[in-house]
Amino acid sequence: MRAPLNLRKVLPGLLLLIAITAGCRLDMHLQPYYRPLAKSDFFNDNRSARLPVEGTVARGDLHEDTYFYTGKVGNALGDFMPFPVTPEVLARGRERFNITCATCHGRVGDGNGFIPTRGFRRPPSFHIDRLRKVPIGYFFDVDTNGYGVMPDYAAQVAPRDRWCIAAYIRALQISQNAKSSDLAAGQKMPSPPPQFRDIGTGATLPQEAPPAPAGEGENK
Repeated sequence: MRAPLNLRKVLPGLLLLIAITAGCRLDMHLQPYYRPLAKSDFFNDNRSARLPVEGTVARGDLHEDTYFYTGKVGNALGDFMPFPVTPEVLARGRERFNITCATCHGRVGDGNGFIPTRGFRRPPSFHIDRLRKVPIGYFFDVDTNGYGVMPDYAAQVAPRDRWCIAAYIRALQISQNAKSSDLAAGQKMPSPPPQFRDIGTGATLPQEAPPAPAGEGENK
């Protein structure tokens, strides 16, 4: 006669079996796929890797505004901004310029950046006649595609920021070549140089000295 079944001994194993078999569902958890460059018998050319459908554009890569993304009208460089130049645009351009451009071109665009002092070729000043006369699309194009020994910065700087930098370069050119008639009423030319309380160490920024009290330093 068979001994009665001991449920206490069988129950843990039964529960474990139920838990394991409950996970045995294929559905979409396991999908057929081709390994890269594997042969396929489905297509006539036996290639599993297929080109995208003609006309396919990745999300965000449509670039319908050609001028915004190239700085060119046809094959010619444009000489206008694709959006209004505001104080915020110039502030953004100054920030991006000081981060990505000033190391070579210098903070005022004179080519006296830090990198050329270490043996690299000195870039031309933005204030020479040739670069003062180029259309603003030139600066966008160079930032996008590079020029000479300068690499392109398309991957590091977004298109709108490249335009902001171009606008700021133009502002630098105006600031270094302004006439007295271009100044606002009451503004001196040249502007007095800033006075620093601490010139900084390279790891720290310079700190400007507080303004002198009214009348101090004037001839009496």
